[in-house]
Amino acid sequence: MQMIEIDGSHGEGGGQILRTALSLSCLYRKPFRMVNIRKGRKRPGLAPQHLVCVRAAREISGAEVSGDREGSVELIFSPGEVKGGDVSLDVRTAGSTLLVLQSVVPALLFAGGKSTVTVRGGTHVPFSPPFHYAASVFVPALGRLGAKLSLSIGSYGFYPKGGGEIRSEISPSEGIRPLRLTERGRIHAVRGWSAAGNLPLSIARRQRDAAMEALRSRLRDADFPVDIEVLPVQTPGQGTFLFLLVEAESGIAGFSSLGERGKRAEAVGEEAAAALAVYCETGAALDPYLPDQLALYLAMCKEGSAFTTSRVTEHLVTNLWTIGLFREFRFSVEGEVGKPGTVRIGPDD
Repeated sequence: MQMIEIDGSHGEGGGQILRTALSLSCLYRKPFRMVNIRKGRKRPGLAPQHLVCVRAAREISGAEVSGDREGSVELIFSPGEVKGGDVSLDVRTAGSTLLVLQSVVPALLFAGGKSTVTVRGGTHVPFSPPFHYAASVFVPALGRLGAKLSLSIGSYGFYPKGGGEIRSEISPSEGIRPLRLTERGRIHAVRGWSAAGNLPLSIARRQRDAAMEALRSRLRDADFPVDIEVLPVQTPGQGTFLFLLVEAESGIAGFSSLGERGKRAEAVGEEAAAALAVYCETGAALDPYLPDQLALYLAMCKEGSAFTTSRVTEHLVTNLWTIGLFREFRFSVEGEVGKPGTVRIGPDD
């Protein structure tokens, strides 16, 4: 079979290109060669969490791999047949467990048997979806599309210690349904969690109070209740986060912020609230983070999908390009990067 050639520096040029390529390579049993991996990053090439993604994809597909070493800017991946089962992985850093999971879920959904994937590492870390977003937004969204999986957390992992653990059970899916969400509809409520691990719970309360105040200030005409639970969490290290979930008639959205050394608790709460307020003001159905995560699945669908998003991202545009290297499909993005837009994805008729 012809090797697919991928320039890893294309578009956004980050690790998402690799994760999508690994997913689709396993799903369609198509080998690829990627060069210029994360070329524009401060530390180019494969980082430990990317290597775990490669190892995960290799484990489920029996792939032949070369270039899988830290710092490598070139990778060759030739998969075999994907088989379900129990998979256990350890990032060994605070690298994102959720991003590792992304690399294997699409193929395991169609592997013909039930699978369980356990990943240890970071669960609430920068530059990746936190566990609460994945569990409360991404997994339910996949459920709408017909994908059957569950997600649970055993322990929390913050930067730089890591040590968290997530577990996903993935059941065979018969196919992917389209997503048609161009109107968000009325917002019924906002729920949230403000958490602290191995730190005073007063920090989580300050995060919560700041978020509540910011939402009252930004959304003066809002008629929906806001409830944010203060949550102590178990973790080997230390950390805090705040996550806000929008419950609307049709909309799907979540917003989070992480604490870090030197960052005031109030800033954590205000950051998540400000992002949620922008989403509410646009009237879009999806938040900015979900479209690029769903694009791979919608490209498999035999029917067309259409949705609005509160912000078109470079991540989305780059991911659509990557998917097109493995599968022919149609898509259009109406709207500029950084602004609200409408996305259409469908089969190549």
